[in-house]
Amino acid sequence: MLSDEITVCVPHIASRHVYLHRALNSIHQQTHAPKSIAIAYDVGHDGAAVTRQRSLDMVTTDWVAFLDDDDEFRPWHLEHLLEHARATDADYVYSWFDVAGGGDPFPPSHFLNEFNPDDPVQTTITVLVKRELAQEVGFGEKRDGVLIKGQTWGEDYQFTLGCLKAGGVIKHLVERTWIWHHDSQNTSGRGDRW
Repeated sequence: MLSDEITVCVPHIASRHVYLHRALNSIHQQTHAPKSIAIAYDVGHDGAAVTRQRSLDMVTTDWVAFLDDDDEFRPWHLEHLLEHARATDADYVYSWFDVAGGGDPFPPSHFLNEFNPDDPVQTTITVLVKRELAQEVGFGEKRDGVLIKGQTWGEDYQFTLGCLKAGGVIKHLVERTWIWHHDSQNTSGRGDRW
């Protein structure tokens, strides 16, 4: 049986230390405290996929959660996602968000509906997933086993599809458990935006 230990992976752009402080504060306020936090710094404009993969490579706990450095968890985020994973026998659980400084780009039905593996939808990357599955799938396009720098979009959706293809059970917790900040120089994973 898997333990309840979670590592939170945070890819970080060095110039956004103020946002990282906010993200880390939200991690430290969790009602289910993570065992560890894996921060990977993108100082060479490698892009989100390469940086997120570096943080994922550090994980040894049974579960991994992802949080971008400019977003934040509600205090119950990890607890509720882990409870939902246990209750539904899921390998991958996503919830929904409130938006700060912008509007939700997804239609309302996107938040209300269960995940349909026959018609998979974008889930964002702020998810809880079993480490073995996450590390098997990984992030970004690889050439000769090496991640290619500078992937500009879609690594989160490709990760979701990869988890599904690998046999992962994906479940949606219909609850808003985190804050997606659009007011913090959001780069959407693109190294050319900072």
